[in-house]
Amino acid sequence: MEPADLALVIALDGSASVNFNEFNAIVGGIAAALRDPEVMVALQGGPQRASLLSVLLWSGIGAHEVMIDWTRVDTDAAINAFAEAVGDVPRTVRAGETAIGEALVVAETMLAALPAPASRRIIDVAGDGRSNAGIPPAPIRDRLIAAGVTINGLCVLHEEPDLLQSYTTEVIGGPGAFAVECKDYDTFAEAMRRKLVRELSSL
Repeated sequence: MEPADLALVIALDGSASVNFNEFNAIVGGIAAALRDPEVMVALQGGPQRASLLSVLLWSGIGAHEVMIDWTRVDTDAAINAFAEAVGDVPRTVRAGETAIGEALVVAETMLAALPAPASRRIIDVAGDGRSNAGIPPAPIRDRLIAAGVTINGLCVLHEEPDLLQSYTTEVIGGPGAFAVECKDYDTFAEAMRRKLVRELSSL
């Protein structure tokens, strides 16, 4: 496979704090954000004119699954097909605790198995709760930063109004890292669109 400008792991919260309607809002919101014209242009906007995308669903300790493996998107049609697959992602992992550190370890393994070189490597963690099980996220975050990986966050604040502070302290990091917040799942799609536009702008 040819090199890409970006390798992006989209890591979705499937823990017990996310009910089925909220999970549908997550996958539907990401699919809508990927179809945004500005996002589609940005995914193909670097020197290689291509990005590598994947989707990880995570919950508690040992509860995680790669829902969409690495996919090269280098045309509008490829992005639309990936967005459709995201929108159809089933909730297969057990809805347990919130093990963000465990999810970061899995994402780290995914990045180590990239099918082609990528100029930037990013993990997007989207969720509505702080880590409460498994490996603490901060040490894994620090290890990923040392390897040149950026971790960004999307925090849904409907249950934990101070979640952004927790993500800032324990989860995000690396070159240009940031976290975006939204008040509830009704505004998730727009928050995801803004987040993708911001992190893709440097491509």
